[in-house]
Amino acid sequence: MRIRRDLERMVDEQIRARNVRDERVLQAMLRVPRHRFVGDAMRHRAYDDCPLPIGDGQTISQPYIVARMLELLALRGDETVLEIGAGSGYQTALLALLAKRVVAIERIGSLALIARRRLETLEIPNAVVICADGSMGWSQEAPYRGILVAAAAPDVPSMLMEQLTDDGRLVVPVGGRETQDLMVYSRRGDGFEETNDGGCRFVPLIGRHGWEDSR
Repeated sequence: MRIRRDLERMVDEQIRARNVRDERVLQAMLRVPRHRFVGDAMRHRAYDDCPLPIGDGQTISQPYIVARMLELLALRGDETVLEIGAGSGYQTALLALLAKRVVAIERIGSLALIARRRLETLEIPNAVVICADGSMGWSQEAPYRGILVAAAAPDVPSMLMEQLTDDGRLVVPVGGRETQDLMVYSRRGDGFEETNDGGCRFVPLIGRHGWEDSR
């Protein structure tokens, strides 16, 4: 009962109150228990208005920014979408409620395994988690109607742009390692429309078309 109240409060006070209006996104946020995607030590903070550590230097994003990125994708429910940076699988689970199929890429093997297990436990059948370099995308199932990148790229990864369908959308943080702008690129034939949705802060996108791993 308390978890349900915390979940509803998260959606009402952190997301709906900040003008996320896509009802499909709001309902998905109400259906996915965020506490199932953090470690035991963080469960008491699972519905707080902040990102939380999930191990290996990675985080589960702030609930509002997750909802906003999902809203910017403008999914209808019949799409195949690509997620870069699955982490522990929280955003993957949400995408699975909003799209027909989700291909999620996570470069850290231990996190990819955790994400797979949590999706299986929640009986989410339409998402697959692949351990690979997300900056390369996943051409095997391209093109995608939506691509969501949950890590900061130094520039827009050209490989991801190429894997969009016509009228597809790429939502990606672009900028430095510390702060970025949340960018939306909408494909129009061979060209792209660009929108800046404002400042944000993500862990860096590590890979061939992202940042080098400095660890």
